[in-house]
Amino acid sequence: MNCIVCIACVPDTATVIKIGPDGKGIDETGIKWIVSPYDEYALEEALKITEAKGGEVTVVTFGPDRADSALRDCLARGAHKAIHVRGGEASLGDSFTIASVLAAAVKGLSYDLILVGVKGVGTDNAQVGQMLAELLGIPHCAAVTTLELGDGVLTAGRDVEGGRERVVSPLPALLTCQKGLNEPRYAALKGIMAAKKKPVDKVEVASLGIQEGASPFYAVRSLALPPAKSAGTVIKGEDDPAGAAAQLVKLLRDEAKVI
Repeated sequence: MNCIVCIACVPDTATVIKIGPDGKGIDETGIKWIVSPYDEYALEEALKITEAKGGEVTVVTFGPDRADSALRDCLARGAHKAIHVRGGEASLGDSFTIASVLAAAVKGLSYDLILVGVKGVGTDNAQVGQMLAELLGIPHCAAVTTLELGDGVLTAGRDVEGGRERVVSPLPALLTCQKGLNEPRYAALKGIMAAKKKPVDKVEVASLGIQEGASPFYAVRSLALPPAKSAGTVIKGEDDPAGAAAQLVKLLRDEAKVI
């Protein structure tokens, strides 16, 4: 069973984000770039499937040169092939353009299942997977936390408000993967060394018939960090609980304006 995993290369979640000089992007100085954490669940599930049923895992990403390191990480964990569509600088947060590029990149490939993370850490739009499925004309299920594969069919489970939902779909299909689906593995030293020798196919966006930035679905006008949190107010009421309660009520009414 052949699986395609679409990944995003994002800043390490421990990174302190700073706004870049143009005010429309982040300052990339000193940033460590990693596979988007939700995409790790997609990769792990694809690896488990091919280990059990045979086939290959092909990892695809759309991004600048730095995304090559994320692809190498996926190859080190066990992916068989990698495709790097170079570009992405003009597509920050533009889910439709990203999905269009990925659709063009995988359209000619043989696959039974496409897996992506439920969202890319950073923009958190949670849109690319569903858009990609629609562009490819295949069924999809979002936020999957359990998966069973049968003969030409899959059964996926996901959490919904007040319970769990069970979805049955024919193959090929696309799934967006949520935390809880599995526990992603780490790359072993043997895999890291082997990944250095595995080829990564480089594809230019223009060769897919797409002119990045020509007609954006979404554009960033400006970025701003959230306002700094003000210091909290501590009310000590050990000696005078009634007075502390009165002070709390006054603050909630006059400052917080919640009562």
